[in-house]
Amino acid sequence: MTKLFWNVLKVSPVIAATFLSANSALAAEVNEQATSVAQLSKEANNIGQVTSVSQFSDVQPTDWAFQALQSLVERYGCIAGYPNGTYRGNRALTRYEFAAGLNACLDRVNELIATATADIVNKQDLATLQRLQEEFSAELATLRGRVDALEARTSELEANQFSTTTKLSGEAIFSVSQAFGDERVGGSSLESNTTFSNRVRLTLNSSFTGTDQLQTRLNAGNIVQNSSVTGTNMTRLGYDGNSNNSVSIDKLNYAFNFGERIRVKIDAVGGELNENVNVFNPDFRSSGSGALSRYGRFSPIYRQAGDGSGITVNVNPNGPLTLSAAYFATGRNSAADPADGRGLFDGSNTIFGQLAFKPNQALNIGLTYARSYQAAAGNFFYGTGSDLANGVGSNVRTESNHYGVQASLKPSEKITLGGWVGFSQIEAKTADAPRNIQAGDSADAFYWAATLGIQDFGKEGNVLGLIFGQSPKITSSDVRINGVEQKDPNTSYHAEALYKMKFSDNILITPGLLVIFNPEHNDANSTEYVGTLRTTFTF
Repeated sequence: MTKLFWNVLKVSPVIAATFLSANSALAAEVNEQATSVAQLSKEANNIGQVTSVSQFSDVQPTDWAFQALQSLVERYGCIAGYPNGTYRGNRALTRYEFAAGLNACLDRVNELIATATADIVNKQDLATLQRLQEEFSAELATLRGRVDALEARTSELEANQFSTTTKLSGEAIFSVSQAFGDERVGGSSLESNTTFSNRVRLTLNSSFTGTDQLQTRLNAGNIVQNSSVTGTNMTRLGYDGNSNNSVSIDKLNYAFNFGERIRVKIDAVGGELNENVNVFNPDFRSSGSGALSRYGRFSPIYRQAGDGSGITVNVNPNGPLTLSAAYFATGRNSAADPADGRGLFDGSNTIFGQLAFKPNQALNIGLTYARSYQAAAGNFFYGTGSDLANGVGSNVRTESNHYGVQASLKPSEKITLGGWVGFSQIEAKTADAPRNIQAGDSADAFYWAATLGIQDFGKEGNVLGLIFGQSPKITSSDVRINGVEQKDPNTSYHAEALYKMKFSDNILITPGLLVIFNPEHNDANSTEYVGTLRTTFTF
């Protein structure tokens, strides 16, 4: 049976497709092979390859051989892959396609003889098979030689494969970047150097049932945040992070189906909402192949998980709606800490919900809500927006309500428009007398962005990207220090242009420029720039 499968798969796409559809278990097994069938076939082609298939004439439906084999197929069920059990006598076959069908009938008749049911194989059919064998001896010999080579190669791969349940993938980033401008935030000279840094990730994805996935990710990098020289998080790169290239397990989660329409994901560490739900920014969401900046990847509302631990449930009933709900203990390792004010439920946490509406392939809209409790963390937007927006309630316990609207639109096959608008209300639950914060004091924050992605720009696989917006800004506040309302005085603007150049399926080079006007929402600060060249290798 295995030999027949490889014959059919190699010789005829039509036969292969129908065979696989009727034998889904076998198809699933083949898909799990470390080397693709296409690669195996390419290697086998070097063994006993004839000069050209065109040197043989096709077998027409009117030929005696075609009609003889069709009769044998229908009588003995040689090719079970066809839904109606016939040989589909409505088109000509190449001699190799025909030989594959003939080989199937030979195997079937041999099976009947071996199982002592030879009485159903009459002498006339045996004579017909013998004549067909002689007529197509060259094609059968070539096919069987290829199958033997493929089976040998497959056996070698199975014996040396990494794991029967786990696949290894990787991503390596080489980044050349420099921040520049007249002054850093605060007025002093912006002193910076060109940097060359890296980030490497190895991911182990394991499946035990075929529909579940256990993800374990190793991470190492030395990409220092630009805020150390610019004085603002608004200049941060979307893939920064410095562990001095020490390797750690930065992500561990398990996802599985709970029924046909429900997908559940449990994050033990490194949970990110942007990896669990739709963020409506397909061209720029990835840190390795998306926007170069941190803010340009997606709305800050999706950062409310805070690299924490929790559960996400996605429900996709019939129709255009998808419902998502999540609970996270925010902060890395917070859920694992048994101390007072920490743990899974007593520490900082976020409750998240989203309704995604996709009426057609062109339009996708999301309505999102997150309610977060922070135990004196004071990082409401996780490194995006102004320092005031992130720290207006630091050193006190706070509750915040975050509301977001996101959308993406494809007016044509190669153009994607996207964007988001967000509004947050932050309320203090305890007082901080030195900072004149009283329980019940509140602050409002607002942010927005628009994105444009042009696919196949200049070359197939390349993407031109433009991002423009305003990162989180405090628009009003009850907190007053020396009688001055604590709100951002002006408005910063985030402008980003990038060009993703696909050199191969495994190499992506992305040059780009980030410009921050009025950093920290203060027009007294000089415009700052970040030039970047990111090279991403995937394997």
